[in-house]
Amino acid sequence: MSRKVHVVGVGMIPFTKPGASEPYHVMGARAAKQALEDARMDFKLVEQAYCGYVYGDSTSGQAAVYGVGLSGIPVFNVNNNCSSGSSALFLGRQAIESGAAECVLVLGFDQMNPGALKGAYDDRPSPMSRFIDSMTTVQGYQENTPRAAQFFGGAGRAHMERFGTKAETFARISVKARQHAARNPLAIFRQTVTLDEVMAAPKVFDPLTRLQCCPPTCGSAAAILASEEFARKHGLDTRVFIAAQAMTTDTASTFDSGDMRRVVGYDMTAAAASKVYETAGVSPEDVDVVELHDCFTANELITYEGLGLTPEGTAEKFILDGDNTYGGKVVVNPSGGLLSKGHPLGATGLAQCAELVWQLRGQADQRQVEGARIALQHNLGLGGACVVTMYQAA
Repeated sequence: MSRKVHVVGVGMIPFTKPGASEPYHVMGARAAKQALEDARMDFKLVEQAYCGYVYGDSTSGQAAVYGVGLSGIPVFNVNNNCSSGSSALFLGRQAIESGAAECVLVLGFDQMNPGALKGAYDDRPSPMSRFIDSMTTVQGYQENTPRAAQFFGGAGRAHMERFGTKAETFARISVKARQHAARNPLAIFRQTVTLDEVMAAPKVFDPLTRLQCCPPTCGSAAAILASEEFARKHGLDTRVFIAAQAMTTDTASTFDSGDMRRVVGYDMTAAAASKVYETAGVSPEDVDVVELHDCFTANELITYEGLGLTPEGTAEKFILDGDNTYGGKVVVNPSGGLLSKGHPLGATGLAQCAELVWQLRGQADQRQVEGARIALQHNLGLGGACVVTMYQAA
């Protein structure tokens, strides 16, 4: 990376259920103001803004930013499905690294509706059509079952068939997520659950029960990025910087492999992670804390392997040995993850960023990972895009 990019401020509002939140632009402005307050800087120093969201009309980003100030800066709107927030982060980091800007606001938000995700248009081809065709070829398609659960549940089935993974192993991820979220006052689900409760919950798509699926959520999170020179000039916090970042989209293997793990982005994840490790000169064994895209328990399990946290085929042992939580090899989703913190699509990438910055600053309170120095973020969107980001403590 040609110029060091620091995360000088972060903000996140408590996530809520649909119908219980403020309007999207109010949530967005609140998170942005929190990030500015955290950075101890005035909005007038921000040169550009990048706004990620999925459920909103064009220029929703401006509506949120205008609640912070009317400074006339460029505002870019980013929609990349569930990876929208980290795609905006990628663009903001790229602007600073290239010298196009010295300080930018990256903002994510979504005001979601209850129920399963749906497309907005029925009068034109869906961008998911090719993915649905690939899934249908591999495992069929159930009209009355949530589509996302079929995609990721199918990936879980593929892992079970190839490696003998047990259904209850996926459920253990939900138990862990709730235990972590119980320590996070910003999470939507803070009540712990038992393995029996997860397994006994209504089945959505085998092996996934309802407690293994992330909820539709409303919320917002933000980050302020700055060059090292700018940060030092203005006395900003330089404790955390982006050591490496990579963004990938689908290749032929997504559609041609006949493997549901690859249909849902396993290869995108592996390719992005490999680039990040190489750029940073860091190995998976060096990572202390991870926030990864656990939209369903099945995706968390396969992502352990995609990120190289454990070799392919060993995710079940990784879970059973407790290597994905406190006292293990690496703490995964200390925030509670998408499963328990919630998943307002556009905000997720920035919420992950905020959590990891707090961890590297030593500000994560009851969920602090002791001695955390290297943090990894993974944010995935079908359609598709994957962004992997590594943060380091300076």
